[in-house]
Amino acid sequence: MTTNHKIIYADATNLSNLQTNSIQLMITSPPYPMVEMWDESFSKQNPEIKVALESKDGARAFELMHQILDKVWDETYRVLASGGIACINIGDATRTIEENFQLYNSHSRILNHCMKIGFQSLPSIIWRKQTNAPNKFMGSGMLPPGAYVTLEHEHILILRKGAKKSFTTVEEKRNRQESSFFWEERNEWFSDVWLSLKGTKQRMDSSEVRERSGAYPFELAYRLINMFSVKGDTVLDPFAGTGTTMLAAIAAERNSIGVELDAGFSKIIKSRMLSAKESLNFYLQERISKHLDFINKRSIEKGVPKYKNENHGFEVITRQEINLKLNIIKTIRLAEKQFLAEYHQADIVENKNLNNLGAYIADVVSG
Repeated sequence: MTTNHKIIYADATNLSNLQTNSIQLMITSPPYPMVEMWDESFSKQNPEIKVALESKDGARAFELMHQILDKVWDETYRVLASGGIACINIGDATRTIEENFQLYNSHSRILNHCMKIGFQSLPSIIWRKQTNAPNKFMGSGMLPPGAYVTLEHEHILILRKGAKKSFTTVEEKRNRQESSFFWEERNEWFSDVWLSLKGTKQRMDSSEVRERSGAYPFELAYRLINMFSVKGDTVLDPFAGTGTTMLAAIAAERNSIGVELDAGFSKIIKSRMLSAKESLNFYLQERISKHLDFINKRSIEKGVPKYKNENHGFEVITRQEINLKLNIIKTIRLAEKQFLAEYHQADIVENKNLNNLGAYIADVVSG
């Protein structure tokens, strides 16, 4: 199996180079309106935003910023196939303008627009970000009423275009079964509050580029891709940044298209893609190890599960996991302006020693 991954340096408000109804999943984290690090970027796209900020008109600046994002959501709706899913990671912003502190509620502004253009809203996720400051205060500390609730979570909006996707042919049903996830992953991933994810800091050569990046964790993109697409689907990220969504798509055996306005990320993306094989395979190794560890503990507590995965030989909890198939990455290479990833089945056998699992995967990849 081979997947392809393409990066386009363009403005995501116009995706005319992408065909209508050609994308199965969109995952992105856009610039956050009213977060100061993004003021310059928004103002370059619409100078009226800078005027509004300089005149201390926060409400107008907020609305103008979202009008830019609206065009991206419009294009997303167009390129998504029927039954396609859009996942938008967005944080609300707090800001003080002329001594007036308030919340700028981006997630509801985006949701309202997306529903107007035809999206159906599905249950969303709160990403509760970890903090190392239990005594962190906003406002006047212990003095009411000027003390404020700390803002330590972000939203993952989940939207669908049209009716639920159907799988009709034998091939489509088989691919869907091979794209399944583990029972214990289902229990964690489909909770409406995610607690175990951490923010991410990317290693970059340029401090200037680092300041412009708002990357989310690899795990966030990887979960969403597995939750809302099947192998061979195409995943779009209209704010590709340093390419995290594309890397997650490689690990999950999906195709991907990244759109990025700032061509200054090109060297970073190329470097990350071409050097990612080892780390992505290690991530797969950890995923398998966690499942085998879970099964071992479950077997001790409740007995050996009655179902066994047909591709890998390990026990699973449900019948829906029987055909789950995990592949490791053989190569990632650049060809004709796109990255190609090739795979090899992870031939995990029953009762494989966890200590030897990493050596096994490394041996298959190098072989």
